[in-house]
Amino acid sequence: MKIKQVSLFLENTSGRLVDAMGLLGDAGINIRALSLSDTSDFGILRLIVNDVDKAYEILTEKHYTVLKSDVVAVEVEDRPGALVDILKILKNAEINVEYTYAFVERGAERAILIFRLDDMEKGIQALQAEGVTLLSAEEVRSR
Repeated sequence: MKIKQVSLFLENTSGRLVDAMGLLGDAGINIRALSLSDTSDFGILRLIVNDVDKAYEILTEKHYTVLKSDVVAVEVEDRPGALVDILKILKNAEINVEYTYAFVERGAERAILIFRLDDMEKGIQALQAEGVTLLSAEEVRSR
């Protein structure tokens, strides 16, 4: 089961991140998870938000470069080795992890791992075959 994330390309300049996050906050967009990576010239901010379409619309109206893309959300126990268990399943299925990031649920001992895979369908099938819990967009937003 795939969910949508928003990817935002930001110039690596002072204030650019706060400006973009301010737009989302002012619009009532709740960020559930994020990942920021950078180079010397730009950064890529990946977001799981409560309203993907609204976030996309607001940011593109302000001339940000924004993409919506599919990712997979996996629920695991919040314990040492849980990530390795998932990675082994993907390795055995010959699925490449393009990137991953995570967050821990409030008041629970569960973690949510977000994955972008080189073959999303095959990766989903491999995870489901091993009994891994995949979350819907609504389940991720509500946690």
